[in-house]
Amino acid sequence: MTLSTRDLLPIGELSARSGIAASALRYYEDLGLIHSERTSGGRRRYRRSTLRRLAFIRAAQRIGLSLDEVGASLAELPVDHAPSPAEWNHVAGAWQQRIDDQIAELQRLKDRLTGCVGCGCLSLTRCGLYNLGDQAARRGPGARYLLGDEPPPAA
Repeated sequence: MTLSTRDLLPIGELSARSGIAASALRYYEDLGLIHSERTSGGRRRYRRSTLRRLAFIRAAQRIGLSLDEVGASLAELPVDHAPSPAEWNHVAGAWQQRIDDQIAELQRLKDRLTGCVGCGCLSLTRCGLYNLGDQAARRGPGARYLLGDEPPPAA
């Protein structure tokens, strides 16, 4: 299928329409997340459907997917046309468990922080932020008490 110039967007227009810097668009293309066609002068032109792919990338990043994960999801979608509702639903369905897990994690964090009185905490032995002597380091990376580990009993 031959596309008219009306169906192809130069990188500057794609950047303006998507709100994503041209340098990021080139990076996404290097990663294979989006694809361009080249003019005889070597200029990039993107199909209008690339706007949907970019919206997808932005949404995926907002829920915490890495660009590798985004690439795996996009590999299931067509490159040469806008995906059908069934194609979108298949990929979106795969995200639902991840989103549910993140919501539960955020709720646990919210519940733990609700009892904290700003880091003039009234109970350092139970504080989700206080980690005397870096005792939680042996449990793994991150803010272990905020992630759900119980602080040790008070000495």
